[in-house]
Amino acid sequence: MEIATFGAGCFWGVEAAFRKMKGVVSTSVGYMGGHFDNPCYLDVLSRITGHAEVCQVTYDPSLVSYDELLILFWSIHDPTSLNRQGADRGEQYRSVIFYHTTEQAERARRSKEWLDRSGKYDKPIVTQIQAASQYWLATEEHQQYLEKKQRQRAEFG
Repeated sequence: MEIATFGAGCFWGVEAAFRKMKGVVSTSVGYMGGHFDNPCYLDVLSRITGHAEVCQVTYDPSLVSYDELLILFWSIHDPTSLNRQGADRGEQYRSVIFYHTTEQAERARRSKEWLDRSGKYDKPIVTQIQAASQYWLATEEHQQYLEKKQRQRAEFG
């Protein structure tokens, strides 16, 4: 099993997208890339920690490649939007790939360069590519949040 970590806006939607992918064994949401130990959701929302909301993906590389994870990452958000995805604003919503190996770093950089040259976007891609740092797990209420909300709606109509 291998680990990949992505920030692409609000972590709830990012996690929901990766959970549907064949070869993804598990996901969790949390915070990475900041300077504040053990941040909670409100700390990160206050924009004082420097963290990004991220989804950490454990995947089986015999079933899904890191390149396939990158393709999904690029497709679920606007990588040209600095510190913003839709109505969500702030550095916690930045587009970022946190790499865990030098191979992941190289693949992420190559995919970003290719996409930037492809002409798909009118603006340059602002996605950051950084070494993974301490991962702070969000509380249980944030894990698989959209799935939980969907179940609640089904149960209570």
